[in-house]
Amino acid sequence: MKKTAEEILADPINYPAISYSGYRDISRDSVPSIADLKEDMRLLSAMGIKMVRTYNVTLQAVPRLLQAIHEMKENDPSFEMYVMMGAWIDAINAWTDEPERIRDEDNPDNAKEIERAVRLANKYPDIVKVLAVGNEAMVHWQTEYYVEPGIILHWVNHLQQLKSKGDLPKDLWITSSDNFASWGGGSEDYHKEDLNKLIEAVDYISMHTYPMHDTHYHPVFWGVAESETDLSDMEKIDAAMQRSLDYAIDQYESVVEYMRSLGINKQVHIGETGWATVSNTLYGDEGSRATDEYKMALYHDMIREWSEENGVSVFYFEAFDEKWKDAANPLGSENHFGLINLQSEAKYVLWDEVDAGVFEGLTRDGKPITKTFNGNMDSLLNTVKVPPVNSEIKSAE
Repeated sequence: MKKTAEEILADPINYPAISYSGYRDISRDSVPSIADLKEDMRLLSAMGIKMVRTYNVTLQAVPRLLQAIHEMKENDPSFEMYVMMGAWIDAINAWTDEPERIRDEDNPDNAKEIERAVRLANKYPDIVKVLAVGNEAMVHWQTEYYVEPGIILHWVNHLQQLKSKGDLPKDLWITSSDNFASWGGGSEDYHKEDLNKLIEAVDYISMHTYPMHDTHYHPVFWGVAESETDLSDMEKIDAAMQRSLDYAIDQYESVVEYMRSLGINKQVHIGETGWATVSNTLYGDEGSRATDEYKMALYHDMIREWSEENGVSVFYFEAFDEKWKDAANPLGSENHFGLINLQSEAKYVLWDEVDAGVFEGLTRDGKPITKTFNGNMDSLLNTVKVPPVNSEIKSAE
């Protein structure tokens, strides 16, 4: 049976989703092979994942991924894996030392990226179900490549026009994937006419929420309250993680509320959320004490449960650790959001799956999937820190 994006995204129980890149090395110049990508897709499929999200089509990883999935489907027609394919959008002078970036003028490279995305969407219509224009390109703190909503709107309208002319599959959904604030859920300075037009133009809203980051940047939910001081350490952690979930849900609902205030009612899904397991800076033991495998497992399982109960697709970030993201700092948090690390070890969140034999006979980089900490719970718990008390957070601000 042919599945549409609308059906897939509205059914997170049967079609759980995840963010995926698959890079193993210190630089994206080293592109995963077709064999590498098939290896990863087998692992994700064994976990029940049915849809992956990618980020750009300039590099060869995504064309290879689509080819790999195509070949796997040819070999086994029952194999299911769909793709939310991202097209990267930049500002003029992005990633340079130029003092000014022209945020409301289109970068010529964007047209080439969109053209490549269109070509791939047409080549693999049974796999590519969503095309996302830009990734966190409209949020104000994205200083390296920020663009005004009008740039995203221009390309979304272009793709919708191609659909209307029959030059793209009619059931391909078009969106942009961005921070909750960028979709109107934050401060009023985001509430621009072009954003409102963009909300009208997309087929659904893909919004991001990262309570883990806000354990440092906006820790209103994170500290141990005075009323919790008599709780055990694990109870304090569990309470903080429940507040983290509530914080993410509040951000989701703020986007829905803004959308509806415009008289618009369409699906809103979470294009990214996740929890890193290592940090030697802002979120680690000398920071907000947020990152470890126990807290990741709590957040993952709670957001998945909420997703299933509410029919909201969540592209959990992310499938595998990637060390290119903070190449200069191996212990940087950006390198450690994966459910499986670069030693082919399943983090605590997947220990039950290892025990159940889900990964039996499967490998990554030729290595079987084993447990982090050799499966020793006491060793894992030794890495788990209680969040600071509220008074410590306030004194640090």
